[in-house]
Amino acid sequence: MTFSQTIQLIPRMVKYNLKVIFAGKFFWFLLAAFGFFGFFMFQSAWNRADINESLIYSLLSFPSLLLIFYPTVFGIQNDEDSRTLEIIFGIPDYRYKVWGVRLMMIYVAAFFILAAFAAIASILMYPVNPFGMALQLMFSVLFFGNLAFMFSTITRSGNGTAVIVIIIGILLLILGDIGYIRRSFWNILLNPYEIPRNVLPIIWESTIIKNRIFLITGSLVWMMAGLLNLQKREKFV
Repeated sequence: MTFSQTIQLIPRMVKYNLKVIFAGKFFWFLLAAFGFFGFFMFQSAWNRADINESLIYSLLSFPSLLLIFYPTVFGIQNDEDSRTLEIIFGIPDYRYKVWGVRLMMIYVAAFFILAAFAAIASILMYPVNPFGMALQLMFSVLFFGNLAFMFSTITRSGNGTAVIVIIIGILLLILGDIGYIRRSFWNILLNPYEIPRNVLPIIWESTIIKNRIFLITGSLVWMMAGLLNLQKREKFV
């Protein structure tokens, strides 16, 4: 295949994968994410909460996870239902390229959607940098998204993966409310804009950096584990 043919093929591949990733129920998850975001904004304004960057980040945390829930949890099952798994596994190493591209497209789409949400919050509530806010949210999004992808390659069931991910999410939320963990770099949902009292800014910055390194490392581990699970062809075909 020549370079020009490859360039011509890229838009078709992107268009096809977008249809696969965001088909079906994704629109309803997108609508739910925006609905929860709107409800949280209204509730904060109604309760006259202290509106700042920390609050905007908190309001966007749950909607950000909803955006990547469907495509990462149900991706493998959608391939199985559409009978494209046989094609994917029929070409050596093609499955890695397919899911590598799909994950990248999922996160790029989530980033721009979150930036749009942050821009709305900036207009209606408090001025923030939409892209900076979206970038900070993407650390947790990558962690949870790749974790869901890994479990989807183990269970091969969207519903089974959804149950596991929801249980893990609830446990992490409970652990995140514990005083020490909430302020440590182990907190998966660490809010970088919420500076604890009696903590020096330089120490808080160090905690944020450690947390981001932890989340990126975890994301890479989950993604590699999921891609390695795809080597077990007999489990999927």
